[in-house]
Amino acid sequence: MKEIVKTSRLAGQLEKLFRMLNADFFNGQLADPVITVQSTPRAYGHYSVAPIWTVNGQEKRHEINIGAGTLDRDIEYTVATLLHEMCHMYDDTVLNIQDCSRQGTYHNKQFKATAESVGLIVTKSEKYGYAHTAPSDDLIEWVLNNNIQEIRLNRNEPGGIRITGGEKTGNSTGQAPGKNPKNHSLKYTCPCCGQIARTTKISNLICGDCMEKMQIT
Repeated sequence: MKEIVKTSRLAGQLEKLFRMLNADFFNGQLADPVITVQSTPRAYGHYSVAPIWTVNGQEKRHEINIGAGTLDRDIEYTVATLLHEMCHMYDDTVLNIQDCSRQGTYHNKQFKATAESVGLIVTKSEKYGYAHTAPSDDLIEWVLNNNIQEIRLNRNEPGGIRITGGEKTGNSTGQAPGKNPKNHSLKYTCPCCGQIARTTKISNLICGDCMEKMQIT
């Protein structure tokens, strides 16, 4: 599995991911947004309800942002963040239903219904409602089946990242060798060339280039 380490490739990958998710989960009903990568110290990403971008001096587009300091996570969580923001876009532009209140921080049952329908696991908090989302096993399978590239590019935010809602943080699985917690893929790395592969179960993988046994990392 190749990795993204350049901003030029990152932009193209996020736009490609949007198109794929739009086709497979929203029947292609979402218009192309402008996808940005900016610092969002209190969130993994955001969606602009107002179409704040102008294209060719006339066309108006919404913005979806992915937090620059949260990119270097297991790829299924970055996909889940993008899908989370696409749910907001679907509720807003297709269903014309408000799915957040309290200045956009409290996610209501409409958001929960949309998010669960596209393969996100939703949990509730008193302050942010149904804002906490994570990839389901089905969404992880989608990521693996489509060979989505890992992102190994991250902005190291001054003072660290303080997340107040969204998906599980960090790259560490916190797992013992041979264990696979629910809703997480296993990453295998070739000890020779560094090639990466992912599965949802313990596997015996061989690197096709080096013919070396790949190891869980």
